[in-house]
Amino acid sequence: MAQIAKMEVQAEIKSPASKFHEVCSRKVYLVPKACPEKIKSIEVVEGDWKTVGSVQLWTYFIGGNTEEAKLVVERVDEENKTVTMNVVEGDIVKYFKIFKCTIQVTVKDKGSLVTWSVEYEKLNESGPAPDAYLNFAMGIVENVDAYLLKA
Repeated sequence: MAQIAKMEVQAEIKSPASKFHEVCSRKVYLVPKACPEKIKSIEVVEGDWKTVGSVQLWTYFIGGNTEEAKLVVERVDEENKTVTMNVVEGDIVKYFKIFKCTIQVTVKDKGSLVTWSVEYEKLNESGPAPDAYLNFAMGIVENVDAYLLKA
């Protein structure tokens, strides 16, 4: 039987931590504008852009395919600049029983540090690790950082 595992990636960015966290927690609708080659759309299905419990539908391009993921915003911590989202439907659940993402932005002397972690449980042992999704996430981080620096 598969067990819960965790992976994380980090990237240093030039944007202020507060601005990057704001996009992750309250202005997610900016992500498709920052990453049109990666994110086709993000829609609110239930709730709004900033309330815990809200549900978002992401349509994105990964590995030459278009995929969808329905996520529930589980936690927003303004003090620690952390957002946690749980994937509840979509293409990801074909491979993972649990897929929970946490994005934390930490202030640095110059810029910020973004840590994107995934807690996951594979549906079966032979299933893929979430490497492709974490690499995809780092691409989003780079694009959002560039977008914020231009704004």
